[in-house]
Amino acid sequence: MTLTMSAENEFKLRKIVIAGGGTAGWMAAAALSKTLGELVDIKLIESEQIGTVGVGEATIPPIITFHRMLDIPENEFMRETQATFKLGISFENWRVDGEKYIHSFGTTGKDHWTSGFQHFWLNGLKRGHKTSYDDYCLELKAALDNKFSHLPNEGMSYAFHLDSSRYAKFLRRFSEKNGVERVEGKINKVNLNGETGFISSLDIDDGTTLEGDIFIDCTGFRGLLIGEALGIEFEDWTDHLPCNGAIAVQTESTQPAVPYTRSIAHEAGWQWRIPLQHRTGNGIVYCNDFLDENGALDKLLQTVEGKTITDPNFIKFRAGTRKKQWHKNCIAVGLSSGFMEPLESTSIHLIQRNILRFIRMMPYNEISQRDIDEFNNQADWDMETIRDFLVLHYIANERDDPFWKMCADINLTDSLNQKIELFRETGRVFRQNEELFAENSWIQVMMGQGIMPVSHHPIASKMTDQELNTFLKTIREGVEKTVKGLPMHHDYVKQYCGVKEIA
Repeated sequence: MTLTMSAENEFKLRKIVIAGGGTAGWMAAAALSKTLGELVDIKLIESEQIGTVGVGEATIPPIITFHRMLDIPENEFMRETQATFKLGISFENWRVDGEKYIHSFGTTGKDHWTSGFQHFWLNGLKRGHKTSYDDYCLELKAALDNKFSHLPNEGMSYAFHLDSSRYAKFLRRFSEKNGVERVEGKINKVNLNGETGFISSLDIDDGTTLEGDIFIDCTGFRGLLIGEALGIEFEDWTDHLPCNGAIAVQTESTQPAVPYTRSIAHEAGWQWRIPLQHRTGNGIVYCNDFLDENGALDKLLQTVEGKTITDPNFIKFRAGTRKKQWHKNCIAVGLSSGFMEPLESTSIHLIQRNILRFIRMMPYNEISQRDIDEFNNQADWDMETIRDFLVLHYIANERDDPFWKMCADINLTDSLNQKIELFRETGRVFRQNEELFAENSWIQVMMGQGIMPVSHHPIASKMTDQELNTFLKTIREGVEKTVKGLPMHHDYVKQYCGVKEIA
């Protein structure tokens, strides 16, 4: 649906300035320009001399909605960013060395209105069934078999692995076609209105000044506008998520791309592997109290597969959040708003959430403090619930390394403790409000980390042995049949969005 607005109804806050490019800046530019069109004047300032973190190369399913909203053809986007499909994450060595499990997209089994599928599966264990919970999830089984295809009625839940640098360039072209003006340069000064404290303009290093009504801060960890100019403090969550360093490097592909991200725990953190069409993204996340930078680099380079094709990118970070992500006339998007290590691929999603949240709360003639408060409440909820989910991976472990023993003793928030103990005692998981991770995600990770329920809903006991056998078998065989009919992921990607070879 195309929306139009007559001239007499034109709102006043037309000038939007985006400070910083990269994935965050160009996602903001793309969404704002596509949604609001000629109603706004959008300028994006970035400098070719300033690099970006550029490690957010794995995504989660809500990005599909974002692209559909922008009318971006999926195969075109995938070809331009050399993307592959993603069905989940393989967590290796997280509970103990030598074990692995997959946190997949989609659902597992079939729920009853009284209770989730896990209750019927748990009851089946008591009756002697030996099949894994994994056997009832289509996306998980397809990932294990390295298969993928689009299915009718959105029957397969998926996301992407993508080249973040190419993604930013792709969105830049898209945004500029929709009227966004890119300004090359570095920001020398943020000018504030003496009466209101609002940002009035930005001074650029070439001597020009850019005025604006609304400013989007995409300046990364520095938070040049929201932090340095407006003084909004950063809330440090190192006590919950102690890793504070990462190193990223790209390598040549050595095998066909698999449809999942690999997350491999080591003695002081974890490593990622993200398979694209043209290369593999690799990285190591670590806590420098237990592994120094040189040791982390050695470990990364000794374990990557394939020849390195880039120099290592060293990243220092603190997990945490900006205490306000919208203040005055400035909205923080991306790393300026906070940082969660990329354990569950939420970086791009959090960019998307703040952009769409702001568009929904776009002010008319003046900025409402009510909007600001609601925005910040929702942003806080996003960050806190994602933080709890990430902490779950660390605290439920049985490893002997000093780092992991420390993680097992992390103080739990009341919300996370309630989630874990409710599942442990009853097998129940409840999703609250618009919490990102659904019940099946919590179930897969909790059981993968060794947290098993001691009870289940009594409704499962209502089934006779024959009824339960038939119920479980029908689901399991349906998954097996569908997976068997899927093409190999590598072949499907090549046919759907591979770069065409010139004869």
